Amino acid sequence: MTTAISGPLPDGSAHCLVADPDPDVRQALLCLLKAQGFCCQEAACGRDALDQLGNGTDLPLLVADIRLPDLDGFELLAEVRRRSPDTAVVLLSRAADSATAVECLHYGAADILLKPVSIRELRARVVRALEKRALFLQNRYYQEYLEQRIHAQASRIQEIFLQGVQMLARALEAKDSYTSGHSIRVSHYAVATARQLGFEGLDLQQIRLGGELHDIGKVGTRESLLLKPGTLTPDEVGQIREHPALGEQMLAPLAHQSPAVLRCVRSHHERVDGTGFPDRLGGSDIPIEARIIAVADSFDAMTTHRPYRAPYSVGDALAELRRVSGSQLDAKVVLAFDAVYTEVAPLVPVMS
Repeated sequence: MTTAISGPLPDGSAHCLVADPDPDVRQALLCLLKAQGFCCQEAACGRDALDQLGNGTDLPLLVADIRLPDLDGFELLAEVRRRSPDTAVVLLSRAADSATAVECLHYGAADILLKPVSIRELRARVVRALEKRALFLQNRYYQEYLEQRIHAQASRIQEIFLQGVQMLARALEAKDSYTSGHSIRVSHYAVATARQLGFEGLDLQQIRLGGELHDIGKVGTRESLLLKPGTLTPDEVGQIREHPALGEQMLAPLAHQSPAVLRCVRSHHERVDGTGFPDRLGGSDIPIEARIIAVADSFDAMTTHRPYRAPYSVGDALAELRRVSGSQLDAKVVLAFDAVYTEVAPLVPVMS
């Protein structure tokens, strides 16, 4: 019973647990496996075996009788899979029941052997079970590593894409002296307001980005319309109103990573009373992120020079926000902006 197993054991496979109700059989199996280089534990019943599996020790191999006093092979396999899914299980049976053997393999057994156990066969089956386990762990490692690399690459591509879009947004504002710095201010106003409303972490970051990119769709709007000093015609108004949907289309590659950014871009011109655009959403149907951007956008639009009017004073702008609170703008968001105004006041452009 001390014949060495041909070939080395797979790395990390030096521990095993033998579970058998017959003490003589159990001791024979322990002697054999110890001779092959294993550090062995033993159990006389299924519950004892499961307790040892759950004690935090990495246990690559379990050799167990299919009929333990308190558990049958199916119950044992189910619990092993739950508690220690990486453990390779070799079952021992006294009956040549092919249906039971197939069922055990289906439930996750690495192999099943008939008693009395052939020493040579046990040696071969144990090595095979551990090699199979090692391949499984290796494949899982490669899969996880590959997924990490793919995720890192996708994140880098997204980062480069966002940098390009942000540069495009800056270039858009650079063409219009009236709106220079608008998106950055809206982003700061929105973040302060969102923080007051309880946003934090990733949600806050998406609002920051949504504020920076909320007008990116204006890249597709003729510059003559953006800079027109007079009243726009109905057709020109229609063209201007295309920019939220166009911006969402431009940023669509972000959908799986930053859906809140897309909601900011598409819905920041919706109104609480349902008369906004592009979807005529109303009340709570408007995404909260977009309602926050709408307040920040409205305040900045009022307090900056525009081709068609002079800027509002800060007092008049805040009064106007309160006036349209509940009809055009979300009342809670307006209150939150009012509460943090002193924090963002240094960002307001100085009137000349």
